[in-house]
Amino acid sequence: VVKIVNDELTKIMGARHEDLNLSGSKPVSIMLVGLQGSGKTTTAGKLAVFLRKKGKKPYLVPADVYRPAAIDQLKKLGEQLSVPVYPSTVDMDPVQICQEARIAAQQEKCDILLLDTAGRLHIDEDLMTELCNIKDKVKPSDILLVADAMTGQDAVNIAKSFDNALDLGGIILSKMDGDARGGAAISIKSITNKPIKFIGVGEKLSELEPFHPDRMSSKILGMGDVLTIIEKAQSMVDEKKAVELEKKLRKSEFTLDDFRDQMVQIRKMGSLKDLLSMIPGFSKNKQFKNLEVDEKEFIRIEAIINSMTSQERRQHTIINGNRRKRIAKGSGTSIQDINKLLKNYTQIMKMMKKINKGGMRGLSRGMLPF
Repeated sequence: VVKIVNDELTKIMGARHEDLNLSGSKPVSIMLVGLQGSGKTTTAGKLAVFLRKKGKKPYLVPADVYRPAAIDQLKKLGEQLSVPVYPSTVDMDPVQICQEARIAAQQEKCDILLLDTAGRLHIDEDLMTELCNIKDKVKPSDILLVADAMTGQDAVNIAKSFDNALDLGGIILSKMDGDARGGAAISIKSITNKPIKFIGVGEKLSELEPFHPDRMSSKILGMGDVLTIIEKAQSMVDEKKAVELEKKLRKSEFTLDDFRDQMVQIRKMGSLKDLLSMIPGFSKNKQFKNLEVDEKEFIRIEAIINSMTSQERRQHTIINGNRRKRIAKGSGTSIQDINKLLKNYTQIMKMMKKINKGGMRGLSRGMLPF
């Protein structure tokens, strides 16, 4: 029964992931539309990060002249990401901005313009007229509505209004890290019949993911999302380093430097609780719902290892009582924290030795370090 429901939900939400439409002469334009507060400007920055990872050269265009804060925000995002931004001002015409930005993007040798258009607190005729004028003059290759997933039915009504006026190419659901759990995705797709192309899953600029209907369906039904975990890991891990690490583990040469590097990689993947929620069955677990994950533990581990000498990181057995006091003082932690870290590290080393000796059978003879 669950499989049938899962398959039907996947069909409703689009069956497969749909990419951005980037057809047309370069530079192409992607028009971002939506109401004020939907996360449109931040999404423009996130999309720039995503496109750059794909080898593209994005160009940010602030076209919301009614909110100076929106122009400033996009300029700051551009500085933060080292992505060029068109120098818009509040006294310029939005249509003119979008037209002139194309020439500027060509000069910067950029291939994709991200047009951050004006939003309103509510849909009105003036807003739609302006957006239609931009569409007619610029002829964007894709028009994406940024809708706040947490607004539920309102997001559906907003999507319908924008689609009627602009014939949307797709939708980006922002704030999908909340409790909405995909209900908005089902409703918006079924009402507009337009693909959901991306979802915003956190505040970080790297936290924009392509929308996969099958994975969202599994998440809604509490079946987990292991593929997304794998993708996150693959995007963060350097292949050469991974091979080197494997060799070290096989030779039992895994140092505290390596341990720290792994903690950094895990932290880059996002919130630990979010990662655990993607594991099948985990989110249904009552204990998980009440679980308080201390995300600062990773920072403490890094601080402790960074306070060690290079020799201590290579040879943890030399860390005696006096050294532990010095490390605790240098890292702003306690001796108990040092002891806990060294115990966990030692258990991992023992576990790896058992695996190297007898594979999984070797591991089964010992205890896992958690």
